[in-house]
Amino acid sequence: MKDLALQHWLNETAAYGLSISRRVIQIQSRHQRIEIVDTPALGRVLLLDGRPMTATGDEFIYHECMVHPCALTHPAPRRALVLGGGDGAAARELLKHPGIEEVVVAELDAAVVALARQCLPQVHRGALDDPRVSLVIGDAADFVAEQLALREPARFDLVIFDLTPPDSPARGLFTPAFFAQLKQILTPQALISLHLGAPFFQQARVRQLVDVLRLAFRHVAISTAAIPLYGGLWAMAVASDACDPRALPLCLLAGRFAERRLHDLRYYHPALHAALFSLPQYIQDLLNV
Repeated sequence: MKDLALQHWLNETAAYGLSISRRVIQIQSRHQRIEIVDTPALGRVLLLDGRPMTATGDEFIYHECMVHPCALTHPAPRRALVLGGGDGAAARELLKHPGIEEVVVAELDAAVVALARQCLPQVHRGALDDPRVSLVIGDAADFVAEQLALREPARFDLVIFDLTPPDSPARGLFTPAFFAQLKQILTPQALISLHLGAPFFQQARVRQLVDVLRLAFRHVAISTAAIPLYGGLWAMAVASDACDPRALPLCLLAGRFAERRLHDLRYYHPALHAALFSLPQYIQDLLNV
């Protein structure tokens, strides 16, 4: 058996690993250790403080699931905010919706964006340089607070949380206080989408995040997908006060999909939509669904 060069712990007792064929680059930024490695199994992998964040081999799964269910649930999204997302993939998927006029990417670490531009072109595919994309470097909480201080703050139809987990520098963005602030810059039909974690190995974290979302939003829809980079079944959520992706009829969903001429998708399609939100019984029990 080959030695595992990359080992990622899902909790205190369970881990998985990948062999590394080449270490492309490693730097220490002001905020975190950033590494990019090549792996035989999943291609090029971005790690932040040792945690795998994105891989060229399977990133299409979670980025499509993070973006398209909520974007298609909204009848006509125009402005989107990505919290984190310095690799550019969430922006890439949002830009596939022709009605999107602006995507603001609020990324904490400029070094992540620089290395993504340099080493991960197959991930961002030019999205970071699209004229509809505005890049804001700094704490996303500061960006939201600055908008609230304006006489006419920006209003967003979609917000994608493409962040490190709650036990990281992004911890303040998963709190009731931040959600309360965020809601003040959302349009009435706005939706947010975020990672929850591994529902089998990270039960307490997933349950806590869902509880916080339920306090902040009327509708909280949980979805799952098997994501190799993250070690198996992964949970995500779409939250909104007005729109519920679980209530979207297939005919309406398929109509919007065709009308927007969505293309170049490798995982998500309209007939899969309902299945994403159909939860195994143990997850229903965990989250009181």
